[in-house]
Amino acid sequence: MQELSGKQGQILEFLRTFIEDKDYPPSIRDIQDGCGISSTSVVDYNLRKLEEKNYIRRDREVSRGIEILGSRGRRPRIVEVPVLGSIAAGQPIPVPTSERWGNDAEDSVAVTEDMIRGRQNVFALRVKGTSMIDDLIDDGDIVFLEPARSANDGDKVAVWLKDRGEVTLKRIYHEGARVRLQPANSTMQPIYTTADNVEVQGRFISSFRPAD
Repeated sequence: MQELSGKQGQILEFLRTFIEDKDYPPSIRDIQDGCGISSTSVVDYNLRKLEEKNYIRRDREVSRGIEILGSRGRRPRIVEVPVLGSIAAGQPIPVPTSERWGNDAEDSVAVTEDMIRGRQNVFALRVKGTSMIDDLIDDGDIVFLEPARSANDGDKVAVWLKDRGEVTLKRIYHEGARVRLQPANSTMQPIYTTADNVEVQGRFISSFRPAD
């Protein structure tokens, strides 16, 4: 691997210590505070350099999406995530038992803690449809979500459409009194509805394809 600057070495050591202590990666702000760095932009620059030099891998869609490459000596923690039914990545479909997703899991899936980014109270849903295929979420995949009641524009979310009594997985955009639920499939049209008809239920963390 390529040689590191002093600051890059400091950040890498902080990452290792933080992950070892807490079993999840630090945020940009954690790194700034822990390493005494002047700004988050300096942190981001050095993380990019660490990634270019193949010391880390980053998932920029999540705040703590940093993985140290080639790290050894720590067995990944396995967690059981409840599977609460199915969600449409296509046209909305009903979910099991009402808008609360149901009280009982119909199944569970065992994954490493890295898969759920160290988040708490995570739940899983099986995907039906292909409207999120350009985001690498295909029919039959399992998606992991964290409970959420709000989301930023562009977030992938599970939303409850009150008038239909149905749920769907889409990217959300707020457009005044209207909400656009945008598929990640160029052949499909977005869903437009009023803001008061949409209830965010969960925010996307990651997905994987079960073995056949």
